[in-house]
Amino acid sequence: MIRLLPMLLLAAALAPTSVESQSFTSSAGLLKAVPVTGPLVFPWSIAWLPDGTLLVSERPGRLNLIRAGKQLPVAGLPRVASGGQGGLFDVLVLPADKGRQELVLAYAWEEGGKSLRVARATLSESNTGWKLEGLTVLFDLLPRSGTSHHFGGRLARLPDGTLLIATGERGDGDRAQNPLDGAGKIHRINLDGSVPADNPFRGKQGWLPTVWSLGHRNIQGLWVDPVNGDVWATEHGPQGGDEVNLVRPGRNYGWPVITYGVNYGSGTKIGEGVAKAGMEQPVLYWKPSIAPAGLTRYDGDRYGGWKGSFLSGALAGEGLSRFRVGFDAAAPRTKPARAAVPSSGVPAFLTEEEYLPAGDLGRIRDVRTGPDGYLYFTTDDPKGRVYRLEP
Repeated sequence: MIRLLPMLLLAAALAPTSVESQSFTSSAGLLKAVPVTGPLVFPWSIAWLPDGTLLVSERPGRLNLIRAGKQLPVAGLPRVASGGQGGLFDVLVLPADKGRQELVLAYAWEEGGKSLRVARATLSESNTGWKLEGLTVLFDLLPRSGTSHHFGGRLARLPDGTLLIATGERGDGDRAQNPLDGAGKIHRINLDGSVPADNPFRGKQGWLPTVWSLGHRNIQGLWVDPVNGDVWATEHGPQGGDEVNLVRPGRNYGWPVITYGVNYGSGTKIGEGVAKAGMEQPVLYWKPSIAPAGLTRYDGDRYGGWKGSFLSGALAGEGLSRFRVGFDAAAPRTKPARAAVPSSGVPAFLTEEEYLPAGDLGRIRDVRTGPDGYLYFTTDDPKGRVYRLEP
């Protein structure tokens, strides 16, 4: 009964709403997307507390707990620069420690320009409701700029407990290649904001010590393998250049020097082409673009044949992309290898791909695997919702 309790709490917390479900035809059979909460204003990220309570961030700067079908607002959030693509982004739940439940938040911040900030705070409940206390800033993207797009904003933890922060290049591609500019990178820090001793560029002259990888345009999905620590990212490219990357420390992922995309509208070439020595290739790229958002690998048994598949949301594509990656060079492949080399030295390549149009649900922002073994996703809409995908 003790083992079942979190699942029972989750079922109670996420009771379906009265909005009709949407059906998907898939390789796993007929699926339905059942709404579990909403409406919400551009829900951006979802996460779960240890007891199964759902957390949902809304881009305008709100955070909600979902219990028994009710949306309970969380007070004490930082001042969020909402507008354009800016707002409250990812929410990451840290393991509870001695009764304290801490969260990490990524959000747009404005102070003499706009940037991405990451902060840590304690989530607590009182007679007046839920609130964040002891907010501490861990990371501040510099320099700030006046643009309101390409913030990045995804967070993930490595198995060693360090924190990864994905930053967009803020609409200026050259920033992604500048080693002293925080934009267009994945940064790695400790949970107190300090720099890990084994970061690839720590102590190297002319580099920010937090940089873990560079050459990114605008990462919108970030997933870490809990066993081997592999880091996977979905990234918005230009027209026809969206990518899935297997990200390694110290590597350069090419933007804007190399890309499979072209300039919007004109279709003209960007940079030097699609490949260059010293720059990594994506495992998968989409042409035309789907605007991938959110990323998870499904390792459960709820959907026949999907175990080990990655799933990404799609904003422009309005659907879910499911794909499987192989590492054995002798395995059959449905598309040519787009080699992102893991530590084993064996190229990763695409072995399976399936697209599930979302129909009337529209743009899909975040995709996560819930503690009950179901897939959950959010719709990017002023009346967006969180859905559970059920057989």
